[in-house]
Amino acid sequence: MVKANGGRSLQTLVDEKPNLVEYFHNDTLAPHYRARTGLTAAFIPPEFTNWRDEQRAWRESAILFDQSHHMPELMLRGPDAFRLLEKLGINSLANFTIDRAKQFVACTPRGHVIGDCVVYRLAEDLFELISGMPVLNWVQYNAEAGGYDVTIERDDPTPYNPTGRRWFYRFQLEGPNAGLIFNDVVEGGAPEIAFFRTAKVKIDGCEVLVLRHGMAGHLGAELSGPYEDMEKVRAAILQAGKKHGLKQGGTKTYFSTIFEFGWMPYPLPGIYTGEELREFREWLSGNGWEANAQLGGSFISDNIEDYYVTPWDLGYGHILKFDHDFIGRQALEATPAEKRRQKVTLVWNRDDVEAIFASALGEGPRYKAIDLPVAYYGWPQFDEVRAMDGTLVGHSCHCGYSNNEGEMLSLAMLSTQSATPGTEVTLTWGEPGGGSRKPHVERHQQFKVRAVVAPVPYASSVQKMKRAAIS
Repeated sequence: MVKANGGRSLQTLVDEKPNLVEYFHNDTLAPHYRARTGLTAAFIPPEFTNWRDEQRAWRESAILFDQSHHMPELMLRGPDAFRLLEKLGINSLANFTIDRAKQFVACTPRGHVIGDCVVYRLAEDLFELISGMPVLNWVQYNAEAGGYDVTIERDDPTPYNPTGRRWFYRFQLEGPNAGLIFNDVVEGGAPEIAFFRTAKVKIDGCEVLVLRHGMAGHLGAELSGPYEDMEKVRAAILQAGKKHGLKQGGTKTYFSTIFEFGWMPYPLPGIYTGEELREFREWLSGNGWEANAQLGGSFISDNIEDYYVTPWDLGYGHILKFDHDFIGRQALEATPAEKRRQKVTLVWNRDDVEAIFASALGEGPRYKAIDLPVAYYGWPQFDEVRAMDGTLVGHSCHCGYSNNEGEMLSLAMLSTQSATPGTEVTLTWGEPGGGSRKPHVERHQQFKVRAVVAPVPYASSVQKMKRAAIS
């Protein structure tokens, strides 16, 4: 078995750093940094119009996002491909037919999440895994270490891709008018596609694979096809969308969708400890994704395991199925209910948000600046959330602003006792000691933000869509 990318390993890095948390808090460049900043400069602008109107488009008309450049992909092929995914995934694959896609979540033997991705079943023995670098690495490692009869091909994000291009383009068409646009642009009209099902259509003579996937509570569609067809398909969609108010979405808007939608991307993979994962760490690169996690926020612990998460923390309890043998099953079955945190939305107190912005004026004190629309500055972020009596009850992770809701929102993981909608909590905004050494974190003071627990997803349209999908 050949170690990923050659060179020094992740295990070597772990051995070298006496305090991995301190290293990740201060000295790493977030693994998504090149993907986000490089895209802005070379491929996708931060805003096509302005991010406020682009946010409104997914609620009021329609928006087209370009996902072609930032997500890694893995093609898994062979007679053991299904067996491998079933061994690694916490979700059931019993009904995984060729016309479906699934959200695929993998855990360590101790039940900590490594990552998640979307997986398409393209043929009986052919699967396409999209996004989630740590989980893609985990699949490849197990394929090689376990002697599975499979072949693997990888397609890296554009900023890291030596070919300078991808296998496929990938668009997301979203908003209340998305269905009208989709029907107009598809030759012969759009077929009926159930949620998270796939179909093939033609757009301006090009074959397009469609996944029925809504991010904002409407008839959304993820469209993909050969990279060389990208501009032709994009032009056809934009032309069809003119009369329906279609806007293109920039990177600022794209990365802000999660606050209404409720997805918590890229948790810290729970792989840095445990002798049972030593060979995996020795296989991983010491310069790769897992070696460049960038912790941020007010929560500080010397124990890296305090940043690990379980499927319940991320809201994946509904897809966790004990109908098959998978890595981590025993640990998850043994996890007591009181250890299963819940994913919630936190709605920040408006007066406190105003006070943080106001601190930029005058002589200070200066609180940690809030960037809009995406305010989190760690990858991942962990801010302390405390009950009104001061007890630590969880962590706020992804935070930012929704122009549609007119609110600052966080996606958070809270203890069951504190997760009831309407519960009041406080969130510590900013890092201790004036801030870490991360170059994008300015000197600042911490601020206690009052917040109220709300459902996740927060947008009522997304809540309705999810209820329909489950039923």
